[in-house]
Amino acid sequence: MNEWATCTKLSRRRLLTGVAGSAAFAALARRGDAQVSAAPVRVRNTASAVIFVNLAGGPSHLDTFDPKDAPWNPADADLRQYPGGIVLSRTLFPELSKITNDLCILKSVRSWEAIHDRGQFYIQTAHPANPAFLAESPHLGAVVSMEKSGKGSLPPFLSLSGGTSQGASFLSGRMEPMAAPNNPGGLNTIQHNFFGPNSQQRFLDRYKLMQELDAPLRNAPYGKSMANHAEYYQAARNLMYDPAITAVFQFSSEDNQRYGGTDFGRSCMVARNAVRARNGTVYVNINSGGWDTHNNMFDRQYAPNMYTLANNLDRGLGMLVEDLKASGDFQRTLIVLMGEFGRSPSALNARGGRDHHKDAMSVLMLGGGVRGAKAIGSTDAEGRFVSVPGWSADRAIVVEDIAATIYSAMGINWTKSLTDTPSGRKFEYVPFGIQGTYTAIDEVFA
Repeated sequence: MNEWATCTKLSRRRLLTGVAGSAAFAALARRGDAQVSAAPVRVRNTASAVIFVNLAGGPSHLDTFDPKDAPWNPADADLRQYPGGIVLSRTLFPELSKITNDLCILKSVRSWEAIHDRGQFYIQTAHPANPAFLAESPHLGAVVSMEKSGKGSLPPFLSLSGGTSQGASFLSGRMEPMAAPNNPGGLNTIQHNFFGPNSQQRFLDRYKLMQELDAPLRNAPYGKSMANHAEYYQAARNLMYDPAITAVFQFSSEDNQRYGGTDFGRSCMVARNAVRARNGTVYVNINSGGWDTHNNMFDRQYAPNMYTLANNLDRGLGMLVEDLKASGDFQRTLIVLMGEFGRSPSALNARGGRDHHKDAMSVLMLGGGVRGAKAIGSTDAEGRFVSVPGWSADRAIVVEDIAATIYSAMGINWTKSLTDTPSGRKFEYVPFGIQGTYTAIDEVFA
């Protein structure tokens, strides 16, 4: 069902009085004396979880999701055309080539950034890396967690394979990303069995004593950092001695092989488990590094090369989709793949690779209400610029629009802003969203 937000500016007291039935607004109301502003926009509300795959380093759009029939392709590229304007290499993406009916490829995307650090900040927050705002720009996952985290012992925001440089900022300690392991042993610190069958009771007794001793500091913390630490600590306590939590971070050797036996594949398994558990996690960030392919990108003897990068991504993602479909969770899970920018157009550089390029890039979306078998927009024959936007705004898509689309899928009004930042500056979920400068890409949805 579509939801419609109401244009208003509300105090905490008025929020509690007028919208007590809304979990999202109630979560915001608990933030103290925050002022919340929003414009009336249509949100899709088609997903209840997000898996964001950060292709760190900036993948080449020309060699992933926007390939051209051109002389710079390797001889074994085996490009195939599929319904909806989708073109994929069967060599690089054999699994994704089987599920093109689920894929929506945004080809008309550009970035404001061409430097890794700034670009990563941008895709993690949808905000420019302005030094004045760095400490007050939370990760997209933290905002989604604040809005949508419900009851459950799992942290609302998981970060797998590293790569999450931004945290919850001023929002809350509970919204901080939990850097979770993706090894077969899982979280081996959530049980301490040194004392045999008495171990859990000893832990509970000692934790109770600590709570009693720390009560004055927790009830009247010296500052926001201390309050956040106490909240995060309590969230960690909720993971202890719970078999259901343990199971989320474990997987079989058979599954490990099926997912490719790679770091990325193991992260996909943990993400799968967290989504299927339905125990509090609403946002999972998976980092897939190595996409900064300046040199020898099609040399199989060079590491990393496109064959390894693409095949590992393809295998892990293909198995993730297969398993989420089997459990009935695919349609409620929005999966997004993107890097911080594209790579240089036309022929490869003199080193057999591609350099940074911000004027054209590609983003892949699937699941969570996304309309598959669809490519939105196009670039010119060399992949240099966006030639056809392909959506209602009739301009190149930027990260702010993608963030608005993620928020919309999760039933979150992307035009919201908060003013209870430490500096008193307004934090906008999507900069200039309330003015309509950036907006959700409705063409993505079925």
